[in-house]
Amino acid sequence: MSRRSVLSRLALALPVGLFAACSTGPGSSGGPSGGTADPVRLDYGPDASQFGELTLPAGDGPVPVVMVVHGGFWRSSYGLELGRPLAVDLAGSGVAAWNVEYRRVGGGGGWTATFDDVAAAVDRLADIAASEAGARLDLDRVVALGHSAGGHLAAWLAARPGLPAGAPGADPRVRLRGAVSQAGVLDLVDAAERAVGASAVPDLMGGSPAELADRYALGSPVARVPIGVPVVCVHGTADANVPIRQSERFTAASGDELVTLPGVDHFAVIDPSTDAWRACRDAAVRLLD
Repeated sequence: MSRRSVLSRLALALPVGLFAACSTGPGSSGGPSGGTADPVRLDYGPDASQFGELTLPAGDGPVPVVMVVHGGFWRSSYGLELGRPLAVDLAGSGVAAWNVEYRRVGGGGGWTATFDDVAAAVDRLADIAASEAGARLDLDRVVALGHSAGGHLAAWLAARPGLPAGAPGADPRVRLRGAVSQAGVLDLVDAAERAVGASAVPDLMGGSPAELADRYALGSPVARVPIGVPVVCVHGTADANVPIRQSERFTAASGDELVTLPGVDHFAVIDPSTDAWRACRDAAVRLLD
């Protein structure tokens, strides 16, 4: 499915005018929805792709955080606009949404830049929480939620405390309580060997598993088991983009929960109008409790 088709599908799932308001460009938004505040753009580095959008729920008390990591096989043709509808829904459910962009393949990403960026985006929450913009954030309750390539990155972020010193992402300032993988690419070696996303995995890592075994050992979530915190894997049986085998292999190795969605395709899990998305949102909320 093309980028245009994905965005068109998400537009149909939102109230009239809301998707257009959310999609006009980085940091822009329409009026608040469901009592939530407008998203605020906050940079975490100097590159044009090193920023996130923070959307807070209504109210004044402390709120947990869900970091939204978009997919697109780590390629620059897709961006955080895919996460904006999810951020709106999450904030409407009473949690803060930190929807992040990152350098992708074709735009300065790959090993290690893509990994460095999502790690820096999580750690930026420590500074945001100390500022007026994020004073309500409860950093003891932070979960990552990611779709497809973003599911890979969300699970990898959860594993950061177990990375060896000096590895990309090691020694996190903000530790996650868990992660939700939405049809995630969780076994990079298997995905590379089976050409999931064509050449997407070797393009991300800079070569094949045989050539770069050390990189794959650090960057593949299944290679980081035990993760140390729960990773809930939500995956449709009709996914033609990332086979459910990816989540099955990870949960078999980790003992984590696999939520199987019969007949569901790759994109329903990021469509706020679907039960598939609600299964993802509910999993994130459970991890925050």
